[in-house]
Parts: sequence; structure tokens; C-alpha cells
Amino acid sequence: MKTTLTVNAQSHSVDHDPRRTLLDTLRDDLGLTGTKKGCDHGQCGACTVLLNGERVNSCLCLTAMHDGDEVTTIEGIGSPEKLSALQKAFVEKDGYQCGYCTPGQIMSATAMLREISEGAPSYVSDDLGESELTDAEMAERMSGNLCRCSAYPLIREAIAMASEVKE
Repeated sequence: MKTTLTVNAQSHSVDHDPRRTLLDTLRDDLGLTGTKKGCDHGQCGACTVLLNGERVNSCLCLTAMHDGDEVTTIEGIGSPEKLSALQKAFVEKDGYQCGYCTPGQIMSATAMLREISEGAPSYVSDDLGESELTDAEMAERMSGNLCRCSAYPLIREAIAMASEVKE
């Protein structure tokens, strides 16, 4: 089966098995190994990417279902020469330990900051129209991304730091 995806602003036509996940396509077919395979069941968030601007667990998405869609991976939001504000903050605040979950954390945080700026509420939001970036708000919105090293306080510090940067 053939599927065309725009990944990190580059078009790719991929010939694949219809059962192939987006995660496996990104890693094995396109060589974008920044997206990690953690649990392979949608429970840890290590494979988080942006699909048409929304965060998804790529291990739960079949490539065949996303013909013509836009995917952004960790490689698409910054480079070693030009890190995004979140990537810089994770380095500065030591928001990682082993680093395995970090790409998924950063991709999820990227979407979370956009959601908050657009006024999308979460379960802990006080108001349906506007949310503040509180520690509880971050913890709730990032709850789908697990860190086995328990670097959560540093991750939230990095997100708070990056939220103050205007890119």
C-alpha cells in the first residue's frame, strides 16, 4: 500500500504494509529515530508526534489512515544548531534524566502550550475560556507522558520557562 505523508515539511511517499504503525514508518522507513517506541500500547507517550497539529501516540496510528496528513516529529521542531525554546529549556533545567521520554515530552508540551494559548480547557481548568499555566494544569495536561526516571518537577520547570519565551 502507498501512503503520502508530509513529515517535518517534506513530502514522503511510503510503500508499506497496511498494518504498519505511523511510529514504525517514521523510525524504520524514514529514519526519524527521535520518536521513541516505549510501551507500543499508547500508555507512555514516548512516541508522541503532532498529526495535523494535534498530539497523538504514533504507536496507535496506522500509516494507511493518514494519507495526505502532516506529521511533525522532534526532528521538525529544532536542530542541534537551532533548538526550540522547549528544547533549550529542557537542557537548561535538566528536564530529562535518561532522555528516552524527552522527545515525546517535548512534543506533548509543544501541543499543550498551544492548547492553553487557544483557551482549550483541561479537567483541572477553573474556567472554560482561559487556562493559566499552573503546576496542576501542566501535570494534568502532560499526564499521558510518563517518565520512568521521575523527572516531572524538572520537566514542568522547563515547560514553564519555555512558555515565557516568545519565538
